[in-house]
Amino acid sequence: MYLLGIGIVLLLMKWQEIGPVAAWSWWIVLAPFAAAALWWTWADWSGYTKRKAMEAEDQRKLDRINRHREAMGQKAKTAPPRRR
Repeated sequence: MYLLGIGIVLLLMKWQEIGPVAAWSWWIVLAPFAAAALWWTWADWSGYTKRKAMEAEDQRKLDRINRHREAMGQKAKTAPPRRR
């Protein structure tokens, strides 16, 4: 996501001819978009995206369980170790 933001900023600076970016080649200005596409392709291919989504879901589930346990006056549950 950072690469996409950098690409948008550089694109706007090149389009508006602001600062040293106005003299840069279009290849340099558009490179962050290509890098973002490569990152997203790798993240989907390697399972990184799905793994992060599962970790977030597990954390939300644990938070919900702990809220209910605390409301009943019980000790909060810790996260179980992740299997690999």
